Amino acid sequence: MRRLSSALLLVLVIPVFAVQAQQGVNLATLKTTAEASDFKSTSTYAEVVAFMETVDKASPLIHMTSYGTTSEGRSMPMAVVGTGLKDASAASVLASGKLRVHIQGNIHAGEVEGKESTLILLREFAQGRHAEWLESMVFLITPIFNADGNERYGLRNRPRQNGPINGMGTRANGQNININRDFMKLETPEGRAFVTLWNNYNPYVGMDLHTSDGSTHGYHLTYSPPLNPNTSDFIMTMMKNEWFPFVTEQIRAKHKWETFYYGNVSNPGGRGGAGRGGRGGDAGAATPPPAQPPAPAAPAGPRAWGTFEHVPRFHNNYVGMRNRFALLSEAYAYATFEDRIKATNYFIEESMNFAHKNAARITKAVEDAEREAISGKTFATRAAIKAGGMIEILMGEVEDEKNPIDGGVMNRRTDVINKEQMIDRLWFAPTATETAPTEYYVPASATKALDLLRHQGIMMKQTTAPVTGLQQFTIATNVQAAPRAGIDINGHALRTLTGTWAAGTTAAPAGAWLVPMNQPLARLAFYLLEPNSDDGVTTWNFLDEMLGEGVTVYPILRKQ
Repeated sequence: MRRLSSALLLVLVIPVFAVQAQQGVNLATLKTTAEASDFKSTSTYAEVVAFMETVDKASPLIHMTSYGTTSEGRSMPMAVVGTGLKDASAASVLASGKLRVHIQGNIHAGEVEGKESTLILLREFAQGRHAEWLESMVFLITPIFNADGNERYGLRNRPRQNGPINGMGTRANGQNININRDFMKLETPEGRAFVTLWNNYNPYVGMDLHTSDGSTHGYHLTYSPPLNPNTSDFIMTMMKNEWFPFVTEQIRAKHKWETFYYGNVSNPGGRGGAGRGGRGGDAGAATPPPAQPPAPAAPAGPRAWGTFEHVPRFHNNYVGMRNRFALLSEAYAYATFEDRIKATNYFIEESMNFAHKNAARITKAVEDAEREAISGKTFATRAAIKAGGMIEILMGEVEDEKNPIDGGVMNRRTDVINKEQMIDRLWFAPTATETAPTEYYVPASATKALDLLRHQGIMMKQTTAPVTGLQQFTIATNVQAAPRAGIDINGHALRTLTGTWAAGTTAAPAGAWLVPMNQPLARLAFYLLEPNSDDGVTTWNFLDEMLGEGVTVYPILRKQ
């Protein structure tokens, strides 16, 4: 990995710190590092903090605070933006009574457009722009979620991405963990800080800003709502039928750029085709992998446009599981760095134009989703992508160009657009289901699982007497995979159970923890606690001490 020289970093820091040192702030000349470097560089952690402090001092609308600390000890900065706020506290924000929106950048620190776009947005707020948004909304803006990964600059952390040519950070955090696979297990301090923020400030909307590096398509930006089939229809109906169509139409009308649902191309019968990787690919080597034997010819027939996983370890799916609106954006990696920032800016702007116009409806949809009774209804515990009808996809082309710093090959999008009819593989259907109960009972000895539930904000209370008439899950198969290295699994030996719930003949002892399912986070509790869930406490080894060899029953009980 190559790092930027200390001299170059010093040059990049000067524009922001010089502004901060002036008497007063000239917002008209305040630039982000990306802008000041003619889009050759992205902001360091110090530059992000300095920029945020500058706009904080320049505007009474902006209140800077910290919402956590990274594994390497960096404070995680947040700007709270709104009218009439006393300070940045959750109490002040909640008292506003306005729609609360969390906008997050840099969860993958090589995907830096969201970081730069949120800084631009803060400057615009300080300049008095978007005043109409502040009539209906309060903003929680966290530009540099993965601050530790951001500082691990390298010129080849994002192979073939079109800049910034002076390098970018890494996908993983300081623990070498992908934070965007951590929202269910919460092994990172950043993930725990995120959940604490959400428990305290209780946003209605969460935006997560990324950069794609998949298929060579014809869109400047792709997007995704929550993908888990358990997401409330109150959320999904508005997102699919109104919110994303509005954003697409407005960006097309104003900027002549196309946007669409995130996807990658696969040939019939398998993944592949015109692509360069999967969803937000890992940092790779500086040189391409060795040549492989040619693959067999793809079978005749249309290709498919397929999305990524449904599991709530991903931010957008997790936010949906909390009964909230989630908007994920993926700027196109082979557009120029400048254009990727512009595309992200446009996505934020049109998404918030819709939110402002529909603030009351968004609030009501969230409240309806929270009040929706799920006990007695059937929900997915596992899911797979389903094939839909045919959709028109815009495919593009790229050309090679050299990074002038190290001569590495980057790709640049061309203006070639090819329309292709593809199979719709954007949505998921359950492959295993369970009926949601009225209550779960977690044994007091399951301390790791209980700690996780508490941190997730799930309501529960300890019993003082035995509770009878409960169902118990009899295990049919108990399979634990070999531990897997890598930033997504982090050495976990993922566990999968199958079996059946028996009639209510079992008792929970006094001291067990009751988890009621008439609570706002009931969907999240269900997915964490069902034994057959593909992303719950069983999956992530929180119950391993209670599921060893010879165990025939699941330790958590439930009442229908």
